[in-house]
Amino acid sequence: MKICDLTQFYSPFSGGVKRYLHEKIAYIRNYSPEDEHVLIVPGPKTEVRTSSCSRIYSIHSPLVSRSSRYRALVNLRAVEEILERERPDLIESSDPYQIGWKAIAVGRALKVPVVGFYHSHFPEAYVRGSAKILGKRGTQRAIRLTRAYVRKLYNRFQATLVPSERLADLLSEWGVDNVRPVRLGVNTEVFKPTPDDARATRQSLGVEADQKLLLYVGRLAKEKNTQTMFRAFELLCLRDRNQFHLLVIGDGPQRHRVQKLRRRVGNISWISYCTDSADLARFYRAADLFVHPGVQETFGLVALESQACGTPVVGIRGSYMDRIICHDQESWARENSAEGLAGAIGGSSAKNLTTLGMSAAQTAENLYSWPRVFEELFCIYREVRSNYRRF
Repeated sequence: MKICDLTQFYSPFSGGVKRYLHEKIAYIRNYSPEDEHVLIVPGPKTEVRTSSCSRIYSIHSPLVSRSSRYRALVNLRAVEEILERERPDLIESSDPYQIGWKAIAVGRALKVPVVGFYHSHFPEAYVRGSAKILGKRGTQRAIRLTRAYVRKLYNRFQATLVPSERLADLLSEWGVDNVRPVRLGVNTEVFKPTPDDARATRQSLGVEADQKLLLYVGRLAKEKNTQTMFRAFELLCLRDRNQFHLLVIGDGPQRHRVQKLRRRVGNISWISYCTDSADLARFYRAADLFVHPGVQETFGLVALESQACGTPVVGIRGSYMDRIICHDQESWARENSAEGLAGAIGGSSAKNLTTLGMSAAQTAENLYSWPRVFEELFCIYREVRSNYRRF
């Protein structure tokens, strides 16, 4: 089977979607060599890179974000030409915009099934975030329109893959048919609680021996709720200036908040990007507690990676990420506020974090290793193909 993935959520510094795609390529190479993979993404220039089991087509596309290096894939004719040349057996779109519509159109022309992966719950992330501008009635109308759009687009796919059962239920309520909940995973060969020199890592960051190291990994953006985390850390420092040190790994529109907070309260380290998985795993293992302030996550891959490394997570209860937390969430915040998150961090840090983390690591390895996840996903692919009517 030849599988083709299409997405514009792809850059040298992008996270979850890119990792999912490259782990899929690795799975085919190591466990399913009879299959082939094609990936079409935007890039700074048009080129193709070929390996034993995959071809990655990069299409020259304009830059839309200098911090994350995301690009808008607008050359749809190039996408169509690649698909016509490759003639895959199944197409997967990770894009809810123009790429999704193009995938559907080309799939019909080629008579091959097309599935959509609902990676981002964009109606919640962007429409509710604009409530102050739109007002109550305007927000309600925008939500109705985005729900209708989601229903119109995703009902044209042969299946809609969703990384959360709760979110799958919600899309079904909106009228999306054939929703299939699937798990995402973690590379447990890299992200694991292997003992390494955490002390040296902490010392390189300026973390004192008696401080708790908090870690955040991800985009610094409004939709990630990082402003709540920064305010929570400021509140913690007002109570006890030297109890915590915060390491932020990521970049985005709110990077200025990190810089201002560091000047004001100190005890903050910032790394704009960490593209090497082994280095990232080292930072996870050096931390005492991973802070995940997001309330609109569809999965929360970084939270899973942290747990796989033996570092427990604290956040705000009620997101679609809750189901992948492999330890109790008793100390988690019950409201989306800086005060609530600060209290959750304080309460969680008083626990035996080593015991909590080791238990979470074992559960993550048992349930979320990528080979196990892709076995289930490829079963769905084969089912979709066998049920697809070509004429």
